[in-house]
Amino acid sequence: MGQNMTSLTEYLSQTQRGLYSRVFGADFLQKANYLSVANTTFNQTYGRKVWDAMNNRTVFWNALKKVAWGPTAGWVLRTERYIQAPRVRPVTETGTLPVVDVSTYTPIYALPKIIAGDFGAPIKSIFVNTLEGGMGDIVAMELQALERDFVKEINQELLAGSAYQAIGGSSDTAIVVPAALGKHFKLGDVWYWTDATDNGPKTPTTTGGGTVTAQSAGTVTVTSLVDTQSFAAGDVANVKSRAGLTSIDDICMEDNAAVGATYAHSDVYNLTYGSGRTAAGYGAGAYVGYNSGSGRDLSLTMLDTCIQKCREKGGEPKLILMGHDQYFKLERLLNAHQRYMGQEEFQVGVGDERTLPGTRTGLILSTYMGIPILPDADCPKSADTGGNVLGSNVFVLDTDYIEVATALQTTYIENRDFFALDKMIVRGLIYMMAELRVTRIDVQSKIADLNA
Repeated sequence: MGQNMTSLTEYLSQTQRGLYSRVFGADFLQKANYLSVANTTFNQTYGRKVWDAMNNRTVFWNALKKVAWGPTAGWVLRTERYIQAPRVRPVTETGTLPVVDVSTYTPIYALPKIIAGDFGAPIKSIFVNTLEGGMGDIVAMELQALERDFVKEINQELLAGSAYQAIGGSSDTAIVVPAALGKHFKLGDVWYWTDATDNGPKTPTTTGGGTVTAQSAGTVTVTSLVDTQSFAAGDVANVKSRAGLTSIDDICMEDNAAVGATYAHSDVYNLTYGSGRTAAGYGAGAYVGYNSGSGRDLSLTMLDTCIQKCREKGGEPKLILMGHDQYFKLERLLNAHQRYMGQEEFQVGVGDERTLPGTRTGLILSTYMGIPILPDADCPKSADTGGNVLGSNVFVLDTDYIEVATALQTTYIENRDFFALDKMIVRGLIYMMAELRVTRIDVQSKIADLNA
């Protein structure tokens, strides 16, 4: 009986060996490095939560009011009080009445733009990711990522830069801008370019010339222009029309926008420069503070001028938009003058519905002269005459006249028809149809050529 007795130590050892054998396999004791991280016997396991390592903030998009498109294709501006003689004037006791006259009305049209994004997932990948160690429902995960990317693209389109000076060129179909600024050239955009030597816009061909077909690291390819002279450093490329949403920078480029030492202008809606607007009148572009392509630091005087110009035209600034670089500069400016940013609640809502003042809703923002300040990382930047990227621009906006009109709400459709696709994949598509409407351009303003 004594021969069958097992010591406590041996019993525990046998139990442990049996446990390892069941968990790790029969050959566990033959391996000396099973628990090594570098060993491929055990797959490294990751959590099913996927963290997005990108900036998905969409500040400007969130701040704008959204409205239904409505049954119209535009709006009408009353652009002049009278044409020939004053119809409102002093009249003496026996004097004649004012001359009968009418106001001038200008119709403005803006058509909706389509924004779309899609993804695809092979059915094998869908199945494998449901197994242990997989990421789970890969279709739902890709859809979630696409939703973020979709709204981010909209925000970047709303803040796309409108005109940039070239740092070089290779032919009459390629212009080179700083790589960091190439993202402002969207596929399908129609761009003019201005020759620095003659300071006159080169006319695109009537068959879509000037349309962006590719952009890579700042090299922008467009369809051939009538003028076959090659692009060169110092020339300016400026937007004619957007394939996507019109940007607030396009709006503020309407008129006296000098890029570097070269003149440029955009052509939003149907306010064609020289015919649809009156220079320095009702339809003149937003006030733009440039410095001929030379960087300078933001000052309170620059901000005050923007606010003044807006009020002189009958507007009232509701929002100051800038990049984070200018936000910190402004804070240091105010601290140096022993003035401090105030705080105010920025009311949010849908369409014309707004939360009531005093209710505990909205965003608590810093203010300057009572105007809320919103920093957005997508805010467009300027570049100096040497092609060096400067700091972000600053916009002082009267948002009463700014809205995103939606013709088709954001819609998701999914295709699992493998015969139609001729592939064993599941495809998803998000799309919407909308446009940025700025019903009064002249009460907006911008400061450019600022140091970072």
